[in-house]
Amino acid sequence: MEKGVVVNLKSLVEKHGISMKELSRLADIEPAILSKLVNNKRQSIYFDHIARIADALDVKDIREIIDIEEINKASNIDGK
Repeated sequence: MEKGVVVNLKSLVEKHGISMKELSRLADIEPAILSKLVNNKRQSIYFDHIARIADALDVKDIREIIDIEEINKASNIDGK
């Protein structure tokens, strides 16, 4: 199985009791970018964005923001 990076923003904003819109404001990151990160639609993430998210949410451990998980590519073939 292949591994991929997963961004844990949804659980982080729930944990901190804020909205994605509020995180966007606090971290000074466009809502569209955060939306793509939440839905794992971006192929890359900038270190600067990770740092701003960490600062906005007072996160000390990067593993709270990003994680590596196994990706089952077979389930994505032909819509299965």
